[in-house]
Order: sequence, then structure tokens, then C-alpha cells
Amino acid sequence: MPYPLLLRTMLERARTFFPENSIMTRTTEGRFRYTWGQMYQRTARLAGVLEQLGVCPGDRVGTFAWNNHRHLELYFAAPCSGAVLHTLNIRLFPEQLVYIINHAEDRLLFLDPDLVSLIEPIAGHLKTVRAYVVLGDTVPDTTLSPVYAYEELLRDATDAYRFPEDLDENTPAAMCYTSATTGNPKGVLYSHRTLYLHTVHQCTTDVMQLSERDVILPVVPMFHANVWGLAWSAAFIGASLVLPGPRPDARAIAQLIQEERVSLAAGVPTVWIGVLELLEKERYDLSSLRWILSGGAAVPRSLIEGFDKRVGAPILHGYGMTEAAPLTHIGRLKGALDGLPEAERYRMRAKQGLLVPGLEMRLVDEEGNQLPWDGKAMGELLLRGPWMAAEYYRDERTAEAFRDGWYHTGDVATIDPQGYLEIADRTKDMVKSGGEWISSVDLENELMGHPAVREAAVIAVPHPRWQERPVACVVVKEGHSVEEKVLLEFLAPKVARWWLPDRVVFVEEVPKTGVGKFDKKVLRARFEGLFTGAP
Repeated sequence: MPYPLLLRTMLERARTFFPENSIMTRTTEGRFRYTWGQMYQRTARLAGVLEQLGVCPGDRVGTFAWNNHRHLELYFAAPCSGAVLHTLNIRLFPEQLVYIINHAEDRLLFLDPDLVSLIEPIAGHLKTVRAYVVLGDTVPDTTLSPVYAYEELLRDATDAYRFPEDLDENTPAAMCYTSATTGNPKGVLYSHRTLYLHTVHQCTTDVMQLSERDVILPVVPMFHANVWGLAWSAAFIGASLVLPGPRPDARAIAQLIQEERVSLAAGVPTVWIGVLELLEKERYDLSSLRWILSGGAAVPRSLIEGFDKRVGAPILHGYGMTEAAPLTHIGRLKGALDGLPEAERYRMRAKQGLLVPGLEMRLVDEEGNQLPWDGKAMGELLLRGPWMAAEYYRDERTAEAFRDGWYHTGDVATIDPQGYLEIADRTKDMVKSGGEWISSVDLENELMGHPAVREAAVIAVPHPRWQERPVACVVVKEGHSVEEKVLLEFLAPKVARWWLPDRVVFVEEVPKTGVGKFDKKVLRARFEGLFTGAP
């Protein structure tokens, strides 16, 4: 039977079968709690508001907000009414925001009250934005115009709005921009079909094991790669949601897990590094956790072991990308590996994991020849499948990344005989020393296994003899101290001799990108003259 795969049906399922399951938002005043049934009513009213404000099918609706219930309502109101949800990264530089908003041609911009001051200076450069809506009860003192208060609009909205049932499943539903090595960010447009299929695979047992009984805490921002699909998946299966609100720190996250009895949480490794450090000083009951999804950067083995021993909840490695909506691999161990020694199981769990059902992958060399899955051959990872993007939105860089029906990820990896993917590096982050490649990720993971190391970022620094040499930038844990010599001795038995960093430099913090990844280009610029004497 022909049946369109639409996000509307997910929301209606949550409303019909699980109307009493809760959605909680941490706010500056406390906690706001309501149910999927109430959320559906507000979302339908919001869709009517979009129509009254002149939003037409296909128009982009921009969001500039934290993880909260109003942002969640926009996740459904925009696409289910035929418009396109466009989540904006609140940590981008002003010139990047201007480019993205103008390139996407956003018509409306919804923003949290405490973020208004970030948009005011650039509002005059936004060519297509017709109005602003502040996600609160009233309009604050602002230079933005015209501007409305979210709750005032909903109070005056009609209850008569009905979501369209005749949308084509290939209708655009959402849009994200991914950072670029050079040039402007690149846009990825997702259809209802794309997001529906991603949701279905994500909920399966061997991927994320999602259940209506779960209480899900997405610490990953709602502006980062569709909050890893968790907003739509939660509605699809009717799970309860805990939204961490503005600026959640390690203590806020631990308190939410303890008090809301969270069963599944998701966030980048730096989040869980902070939580683990907190648990070394303060006591929290995190026994409700079934497991944690961590991605966006390589998860150190020491972090996986730390949560096993201190919390009893496994961290699963997740790997993906904006172009994949985003999940492509999950670090679950196959049944055939259950008998491995503990050390070997940890080694396997530190890999990016198995390809999720529904996708295909290849490993190729620089000439495009397929490489063996032997755990040794290193090449670029290629992906294809029904929820993979086929192009960038109005961007000539499509031709470089999407070739011969495959997406070329730019990630250098190995695949072992069991099919487990291990990312060695981004092509731009590999260290080429004396004609041979060194994986910065492997060095970072080993360094972060030292008890005194909080974070470690390894970069390639130009060298007069070897072309490049690795330099480790290390953040020491509070209350600890360690010397360069000690760290090099710690590394020596774990990696090849010529892999050892030529220098270990101690920094107060590793700079991060807008989505919490190590920003190595900043470090490379800072230390590029270390071996050449250049300023």
C-alpha cells in the first residue's frame, strides 16, 4: 500500500498511545513539565501561528535556542505543516550566522531570550528574515523588529489547525549546516522520508534499543545534527524526554539523571569527561542509566572503563555526520565477541563500531581502489544508503564529496574482519612524518588514559626534516600535576617509537568548535612555528 513516511505520524502516535508520558525542561527558575498530549496541542497551535505569520510550504523556519520544550515544539510544527526546520548553532561566529541564515533564506527566526543579544548586532545583515519570535512569555527590551512573544502568539492561536495529510514524503523537512575545512559551512536538506527511515533504524534493538519506557536525556544540543535524531525517535516510540535547558554543566547533568531517573543519555565525550570527574568528588545515584551514547569525537577507552567501574552504565561509541542525519555506526559488541578477554572487549568498544542496518560502506585508497577489511589497511571511508544526503544545498562542493553514488566522508579509517570501523583521523588531522601516517586520534586516546590527563589534542606541526611531527597539547586534571617526560614514558610502550610526540605542551584548555569537538586548526596556528623558529 502506498503510504507516505511523514513526521506528522510520529507526533500523532505519541499523542494517541502515550499522551501521559512526560517532557521535562530544566529552566533557570526550576523545571517545567508537561506531557506528549499537551505538547501535541501546543504544537498544532504553533503550526497555525506559522501560517498566520505568512510561512508557506517550503519556507525555512530558523531556530536559535537551547534544548527546551518550545524548541521541541518547533521540531514538529515546522516540518509537519510543510515548512522546513532550520536549527542554527548558537556558538557560531557572527559572520558564519549571517552567511547561513541568508544562504538558507530563513523567513522567521525563533530565539531564546538570553540569546537575543547575539542576533541583534547582525539583524541588519539578514536579508530574508521577516520577523523574530522570542521563546518566552513576553518580548524583552530589544532592537529586533518586528518581534513577538512565543507564549502570547500561542494564547491567541486557534485550535482549529489541522496538519496536512497530503504531503509528499520527499518534501523537505529539516536543514542543518556542517562546518567546512575551508570556506563557508555546507547545508544539508533532509526530507520527511530521510528522517523517518533514520528514526526507524535508530530505534531498533541492535542500534539504540529505544523503548516507550525510556527516559531520554539529550545533552547533545538540539542545534547539532538534529539532536542526533532523538527528538523524532522519542516521539516515534513515546519515550519520556528530559531537556537540559540553558548551559548545562556536569553537576546539572548528574542531578537530572539522578532525579528524573534517566535511562539513556547522549552527549559528546567532553560532557562525560566532566561528569566522571564530578563523580570522583561528589556522590550521585546514576543507577537508572541503561547506557550512554557518546559521539562527535573519539571516545577515549579510559572514559569507557571509568563509567563501567564508577557508574555501571556502558558508554556506547556512536559515529556519524550531518550528511547522514546523523548516525551511521554504533559501538555494540556482537554476540560472537562475548568470549573475548576484558582488555580485548574494551579495545573493540573504543572503535566507532558496526555499520547500522540499511547502509553500505567501502574503504578506498587515494586511487579509489577498495581496500581489505583486515584491520590494517587504512583508507577513506565511503557511505551510501536511503537516509544519506545526495548533495549539499546550493553548493559547488557537492561534486567533490558525492561521487559515483557514494558519500566521501574525508575520514581515514580501518575496518577489521568483524566489520568494526575505527577512525584513524580526519584527512586534515593526520600527521605525515617522513612519508608515513600517524593517527592523532590513537595518540589522544592513549594520553587520556593517564590519570593526570583531562584532555589531549594531538596536532601536526611543520618540521624541517620530517615534513610534520606530532605535538600533544594536554590539559591536566584539577589537583594533579605531570611532566612531559612522564607522559612520553607512559606512551612509549603503547605506540610505535616514531609515533611519539616530539613535544608535549600544557594548555589551560583545548579550544572547541561550536559542537564541542577539538578545534585543532586553532592549535595548529598557535604552534606552527614550534620546530621552524617562525613566530
